[in-house]
Amino acid sequence: MLRVLIVGAGLTGSLCACLLRRALQNRVHITVWDKSRGTGGRMMTRRAEDSVGADIGAQYISATEFYRNKHDSLYSELLSAGVFVPMSCPVEGLKQKDDSLNFVSPDGMGHIVKHFLQQSEAEVQLLRHVTCVSRRGAFWEVEFSEGQSEAFDAVVLTMPVPQILQLRGDLPESLSLCAGLSEQQGALLSQVQYSSRFGLVVSFSKDSSLNLPYGFKYVSDSPIVRYLSVEHQKRNLSSLGPSLVVHTSVSFGAAHLESPLDQVQPIIFEELQRLLPQLPEQSVLTSVPGCPGHMTVLEKPLMLLGGDAFTHSNFDGCVESALSLTRELTQRLTH
Repeated sequence: MLRVLIVGAGLTGSLCACLLRRALQNRVHITVWDKSRGTGGRMMTRRAEDSVGADIGAQYISATEFYRNKHDSLYSELLSAGVFVPMSCPVEGLKQKDDSLNFVSPDGMGHIVKHFLQQSEAEVQLLRHVTCVSRRGAFWEVEFSEGQSEAFDAVVLTMPVPQILQLRGDLPESLSLCAGLSEQQGALLSQVQYSSRFGLVVSFSKDSSLNLPYGFKYVSDSPIVRYLSVEHQKRNLSSLGPSLVVHTSVSFGAAHLESPLDQVQPIIFEELQRLLPQLPEQSVLTSVPGCPGHMTVLEKPLMLLGGDAFTHSNFDGCVESALSLTRELTQRLTH
């Protein structure tokens, strides 16, 4: 049985694992590693004991007619399973494309990732921080944070590109990756840029009232806050205490990227209270050029790079990358 490792338990990695299982059935053993304590990546949902859980990263899915048709089977699957539903709450300040439809996940965006991981029947291991990938004949030896290692027939890396470029290896011809990353591939990866912003979750007690006329709001008159998500209204939940997610602007995130969190948090709170003075008491709880979905670093043994850095940064971008990775994996591993 072929052993395939997918590094990164976000949307691209989980969907790739699911599609690979459906394509190769029991001919492959799929392992998914992630350095975090939970799955989801940028679609992670943080749970709260007495308040509505909060989507930390992605808030909703905005699907154009083009991608609804192209990825129809996946949209139909997720809708049929109740993993996500059409969004019914108002969105203030959204510049909506005419043919776009919005969807939210009643159980949080992280539930989408969990759905695909369950379908994949993959062995999921968390707190596995990959530090080194070395070629050993026909296999890849992958070392993780505890200094231990395992061997795989194929490796798919879906974590952010800067983390890929920090991996160690033992091949002298490599740049930052032991896989023999070519100079041209290294140059393409070096062009990838990520925007940085802070996300703050504010939770309220069950008896608190947070009456806002929207589920989402895009803020245009603040240099600090860019986006607000009213989680209980977004997911139409009223049995728990309300939760609010605040995303800062990219410029604020970049300016305070190296600042300690305990210094940044009061600044965000002060601006939030200016924008929403009625809040009750609370407790804080650029793509790779020319790469269509993935990059093949080495064919034997197989190593692929994927993620939204190789397409575009949204739900359908991750789907495109996962489809591209699965096609390549299926073709290479069956010939």
